[in-house]
Amino acid sequence: MSKRHPIIAVTGSSGAGTTTTGRSFSRIFASEGIHAALVGGDSFHRYTRDQMTRLAAKGQFGERNHFALAANHIDKLEALFYDYGHTGSGQFRRYVHDEDYELIRAGHKPGTFTSWAPLPADTDLLFYEGLHGGVTSEAYNIAQYVDLLIGVVPIVNLEWIQKIRRDTYNRGYSQDAVVATIINRMDDYVHDIVPQFSHTHVNFQRIPLVDTSNPFVVRDVPTEDESLIVIRFRESSAVDFPYLLQMIANSSVSRHDTLVIPGTKLSLAMDLIMRPMVSDLMSQKSFA
Repeated sequence: MSKRHPIIAVTGSSGAGTTTTGRSFSRIFASEGIHAALVGGDSFHRYTRDQMTRLAAKGQFGERNHFALAANHIDKLEALFYDYGHTGSGQFRRYVHDEDYELIRAGHKPGTFTSWAPLPADTDLLFYEGLHGGVTSEAYNIAQYVDLLIGVVPIVNLEWIQKIRRDTYNRGYSQDAVVATIINRMDDYVHDIVPQFSHTHVNFQRIPLVDTSNPFVVRDVPTEDESLIVIRFRESSAVDFPYLLQMIANSSVSRHDTLVIPGTKLSLAMDLIMRPMVSDLMSQKSFA
């Protein structure tokens, strides 16, 4: 951790909602005048899309299974966090998605990476969004460098529903192919993704209020007004629960460290909770 060069990381599996959380932080950064270095977890994948397909054909990893630590440059991610915390700089690159039209027009092929390059100079903080922002293992301890670690964790059936919906409707995969991906990466999900949520400062977990007992036949993702959000704080003594209960209608406290809110209030809750935490990081930075 570094007061001079703080790091915020949002961690969660694909389809869990980390992108939505990232947008909330982007709005906070913009309104607070914070110049953040933005880094996506996809950029630390070890293999291109074509390489992963070939490895899957050989029985290694499974197609699109980037949960596995071995399928990623975890060493480079840890080096980035270490370097940024000490110097405010570090090496990163970008993964080229199908919708990254600017990179594609520049000659980059979807499913590949840009070259490694230094982060932009003179940034106020580093913001990471991806799969492995809180990894701790025998070989790595990335969580130790993160000043604010956020988990985004729908219950697993809802996570599967969201992934099936996204990959079939938006990416053109068959449902059988998506289900095979879920099965192939389950071991890595259990051992490499889930343990991170024990190290987070705040977890946002979405709970559907409709039947999702068989996620493989559900056609529609439960909407926000069909969901609750369970928010768990690691340091509950620093949380002003009466204020949050007053500001967020129909919210409640289920445990001393847990706030429950309507699904439609997620953006409001994130702003009320995250903005003071980000401001505190910036205040510590100014005095460092």
